[in-house]
Amino acid sequence: MEYRKLNQTEIEALRQNGCSAADWSCIEVSEGFATDNIHRTAFSGTVRLGRFDTTFTLPGGLQRHAGISDATLHNVCVGDNCCIRSIHGYIANYDIGNDTLIDDAGTIAVEGPTSFGNGVKVSVLNETGGREVIIHDRLSSHEAYMVALYRHRPEFIAKMNAVITAYVDTCRSERGSIGCGVQIIGVTKIFNVRIGDASKIEGALLLTNGALNGCAEAPVLIGQGVICEDFIISDGSVVTDGAMLTRCFVGQACRFGHGYSASDSLFFCNCQGENGEACAIFAGPYTVTHHKSTLLIAGMFSFMNAGSGSNQSNHMYKLGPIHQGTLERGAKTASDSYILWPARVGAFSLVMGRHVTHSDTTNLPFSYLIEKGETSYLAPGVNLRSVGTIRDARKWPKRDARTGSDLHDIINYNLLSPFTIQKMILGLQTLENLRYASGELSDVYSFHSVKITNSSLKRGLELYRIAIDKFMGNSLLSRLREPDGSFAELSEAQLQARLRPDSPVGSGEWVDISGLIAPKSEIAALMSGIERGEITSLDVIRGAFKVMADNYYSYEWTWVFQHIQQLYGVNPSKITKDELIRLINIWQDAVLKLDNLIYEDARKEFNLASKTGFGADGNKAQKESDFEQVRGDFESNPFVQSVLDHMNAKTELGQNAIASLKP
Repeated sequence: MEYRKLNQTEIEALRQNGCSAADWSCIEVSEGFATDNIHRTAFSGTVRLGRFDTTFTLPGGLQRHAGISDATLHNVCVGDNCCIRSIHGYIANYDIGNDTLIDDAGTIAVEGPTSFGNGVKVSVLNETGGREVIIHDRLSSHEAYMVALYRHRPEFIAKMNAVITAYVDTCRSERGSIGCGVQIIGVTKIFNVRIGDASKIEGALLLTNGALNGCAEAPVLIGQGVICEDFIISDGSVVTDGAMLTRCFVGQACRFGHGYSASDSLFFCNCQGENGEACAIFAGPYTVTHHKSTLLIAGMFSFMNAGSGSNQSNHMYKLGPIHQGTLERGAKTASDSYILWPARVGAFSLVMGRHVTHSDTTNLPFSYLIEKGETSYLAPGVNLRSVGTIRDARKWPKRDARTGSDLHDIINYNLLSPFTIQKMILGLQTLENLRYASGELSDVYSFHSVKITNSSLKRGLELYRIAIDKFMGNSLLSRLREPDGSFAELSEAQLQARLRPDSPVGSGEWVDISGLIAPKSEIAALMSGIERGEITSLDVIRGAFKVMADNYYSYEWTWVFQHIQQLYGVNPSKITKDELIRLINIWQDAVLKLDNLIYEDARKEFNLASKTGFGADGNKAQKESDFEQVRGDFESNPFVQSVLDHMNAKTELGQNAIASLKP
């Protein structure tokens, strides 16, 4: 935009409107500027003003014309059609975009140089330090995972921090920016904060040293009573209702409110926090806590829902809060659960009661960890048959609230993957070894500070085998299908060629780096490239994560191909049609068994005990009727119908696949 100096007529008009300036020659205006809508404003330093032609319509229909009144501006550039009024303090060292409303505000200033929250070190997991993550505008959960956890590779940490610091240096400035279409109303103080397009700040008490990275397609909303210090809040996120964040990174489409407080914590996409408290946590995607008296501390979580009163402790000995723990993806805590760190809970497990024995159930996923008489008991695999587990797996993709075009976290929603199946295979070996070492007639087995009953062990073996068969068959059928979903009639040589892996990548161990499921070899290769100085850009690192995600199913098949012979005694390189038919039958049997278990678990939601409290002041018939009016009947329940539809679809899929293999 081109600017010019004020002419004498304009200066006199501004004086008549109650305005003053330390030096009128330091004020520049754009073409189309008019003095009519500028009143009682003090200017100092270099000030640039746009034109003021439009009006703002506030809630309730009140209209305000663009302009400036009752304000003090120092070194400020104001875009076109802004409305700035009732500034009780002053605005200093800011560039303000077009169509922005600032009303009834205190002080909004930058005292530089500052990097607006970029470069803040967050002491995640260990409150005393040692796992610090440098936050920045483009931080992903995967990058943070590597920086926080891979401290056994100090050269990688040093090089990675150098890459991040180089980016932070590009953010450093002595001027702040307030984007286009921003609304700032009733704010007490904003200091050293960069504010992105379309952001709305209403009633906040204090924002200092941070960035609100909103954009037109995914604005940031900051509401009443909020205090944020040393922070970055990503696009699409909402922080309101007296929430307090100190030294925190908030990822995309997160929501915090109802007095939630957090310090030294990282929250990645689609996290939610209300009423409770967090300290030094690594909250991977979809970490959710809604309840009062819930404290998440010094832990790593993802796809997790914390029950009311959930608590952990990072003080095991007297050296301070140095202990940490992990609930792997999908793990949940029931009401009033407690875990004494260090501990590790396997993926998609449920924690109930108090646990103080530092258990490690990472290779026994989908389990219940239950307290019985102050002893921790484990029921391996039982969460595989739970309606809640399937419901969670379906709801997460639907609840992805990110609307921006640049997604930082790359999410794999698969319930069964090489990451969880490799753990089940190890779980089978673990349970078999326990039974062999203690005898099949033992009542209780001991494993890593937990007890496993004989019946739970047998049930775990069965459920893990079913889940493994289901996953392996899913992957096999996906490989055999044509792009349109049909099955072509191929010769055995053609089938063997179809099953040949596209890439050697994926054959080894897999990891879940906070939402991204990938071969460990690829993560190691990325870190080695950073260590050698071959990768020096955050863009290249993000690109590497995307390549892993884009090639997930290719890598998955490499892993499945490698394990077919181990699990079924079939050499996939020389597989016959009869062997394929046998594998498909095994898969179909597993799918139907698991679906039937889920179907029966859903039936419990409609039993007599579930109807307690319905039909107030009525008889049994009225209780039944009231229940059906509110909850519906079992057979017509949408989830139950989806299970039945899934069984029918998989039966048909298996029949079609087998038909293509028969003469």
